[in-house]
Amino acid sequence: MSSSTRIRLITPADAAPIAAHYARDVEAFRRWEPAQPPEFFTPEGQAARIDRLLTGHEAGTIWPGVVLADDRPIGQITMSTILPQPFLRRASLGYWIATTAQNQGHAGRAVSLALTVMTDRLGLHRVEASTHLENLASQRVLRRNGFTPYGVAHAAILLDGRWQDSLLWERILDEPGTGEGAA
Repeated sequence: MSSSTRIRLITPADAAPIAAHYARDVEAFRRWEPAQPPEFFTPEGQAARIDRLLTGHEAGTIWPGVVLADDRPIGQITMSTILPQPFLRRASLGYWIATTAQNQGHAGRAVSLALTVMTDRLGLHRVEASTHLENLASQRVLRRNGFTPYGVAHAAILLDGRWQDSLLWERILDEPGTGEGAA
């Protein structure tokens, strides 16, 4: 693992590299990602999506991040559905890493860095995530970062033309994490 991993807020300049990763990896991601219209895979489509994400960030409901390896965008990590109210203080976490950068530890390090953002910058208490039941690699990333599974959402997401179940994960941020890569 010769490259370093960082995360930062996404910017409009990230549209072209993100579009290139999505276009190249469309078949590899078919099992894990919902179908998208053709414009999603273009720099213009990604620029429009990034603009929407940044509008949500300004409203305080999302923290859209880009995952970097040696300062090159290789994926995204997003804290969404942020509820900062004192009695809730939670968010949902999603992430992906381009196939050219997978199996190098970037996802685990990005999740660990996101946990720090959620705790130190956003003051959150709880984070949730979900994985496809068969996505063992993503489940390992979450488990190593102190997440535990807590249920199954049946027919929760339309993937590759059929409704599929998701495994639900949680982590309480006020408690120390466990395992490798814990924040």
